[in-house]
Amino acid sequence: MKTLPLLLLFAAGAACAVDDAIVLRCRALSDPAARLACYEAMPVAHAAPAQSAEQRFGIQRLEKKVDDEPQAIRGTVRGHLDGWRYGTQILLANGQVWRVVDDVEAVLPDLADPPVRIERGALGAYFLQLEANNSAARVVRVK
Repeated sequence: MKTLPLLLLFAAGAACAVDDAIVLRCRALSDPAARLACYEAMPVAHAAPAQSAEQRFGIQRLEKKVDDEPQAIRGTVRGHLDGWRYGTQILLANGQVWRVVDDVEAVLPDLADPPVRIERGALGAYFLQLEANNSAARVVRVK
């Protein structure tokens, strides 16, 4: 039971950046209340900056759906797009990467930086639609 706080600390992984000397000092304390107070006083790394609803769009989470997530986002594909098939990864100008999970292939004229719309569908599905010609594919967010 003495190592439980230490195990919880290591389970947090990158969320805590702690000097080894501080951990050893806390572990050496024999009084449980003092040891707990020592662990709780450890410095933690700065939290990652909060992401906007658009930046979180399409990221699968274990927790329940966030109410502020938009129904759809608009963006542009970075570079040229001449079609897709199952497994094609599409990089948007905002840095998001989406992978096509439809079995249907689409052959398109070579489009440079085409505008797209990605919208939520039923049961957690997402659909990428080219605004130029209404071609659409079911996608999942990779990054």
